[in-house]
Amino acid sequence: MLIQHVYENQVVKASQRISAAFLELLEQQFPIVEQQPIRLRSASQFADNLNIHVNHLNRAIKVTLNKTTTQVISERILQEAKILLRTSNLTVADIAYVLGYTEATHFNNFFRKHMQITPTRFRTVWFSKLGGMRKISRFISDLSGVRCFFNLK
Repeated sequence: MLIQHVYENQVVKASQRISAAFLELLEQQFPIVEQQPIRLRSASQFADNLNIHVNHLNRAIKVTLNKTTTQVISERILQEAKILLRTSNLTVADIAYVLGYTEATHFNNFFRKHMQITPTRFRTVWFSKLGGMRKISRFISDLSGVRCFFNLK
């Protein structure tokens, strides 16, 4: 019983170390600078980089994060895609390229599968909402100016 507990504790600690190393490798690829595509996109590429078998990596991620390795990678790529769509002037094709997609259509399909909206539509909706927020902000600033003019608080 005690030996089993010690063994299980060692397995959890090993899984935590592997997961931490995996997450560090994943995060090192972001944020995207310049237009260099990310190097690691698949569980097997990460496992090779960590010098472990892909099944070992998958097990460690599942134990510690309760997600598959592919889910973790996809979530991070999706997060970066949304950031790039909101903050950069890159085309959708360029964003697809820097996120490691050889075809923009594959990126479009990935994005639509996870967001139920195309990347182009996501960007359009984001900027239309942002434009509305800017109008509200300008209106509030205009009101502040009126208040100052009339000495109102």
